Amino acid sequence: MSDFLTIGKLAKQADVSIDSIRFYERKGLLEDPLRTAANYRVYPLAAAKRLRFIKKAQRLGFSLEEIHQLLRVSHDSSASKADIKQITEEKIADIRSRIEDLKRMLKALEQLDDCCDGRGPIEECPILKSLEEDETLCGQQS
Repeated sequence: MSDFLTIGKLAKQADVSIDSIRFYERKGLLEDPLRTAANYRVYPLAAAKRLRFIKKAQRLGFSLEEIHQLLRVSHDSSASKADIKQITEEKIADIRSRIEDLKRMLKALEQLDDCCDGRGPIEECPILKSLEEDETLCGQQS
């Protein structure tokens, strides 16, 4: 069993929590562990590498489904680099779209913030009025 790690050792080696390992197992990103005669979970050494892959992909913005797709393609002998590149380019487009959405939200919030001097009763708050009514920003009609 020297080629295997307990869940605690795997968590330490991959720098993740035991709960994360169990979560990734439930999501199908990590294979179910083998069991010893004493019913302890044991994982192959490659599981640590896979966990590091999962965590790095998450930090790059890939969803669990996208990570599952990356893992599936990476183990498909008929796949090519173009397949991985396509997944990456789709993620880039998604991130760019979210950045544009965030820029629009930021601009709208900054305009709302500029409308309010922060003084007076809440009933006169232009931010709340804008959110409650059909008005757009600072009392302008939409």
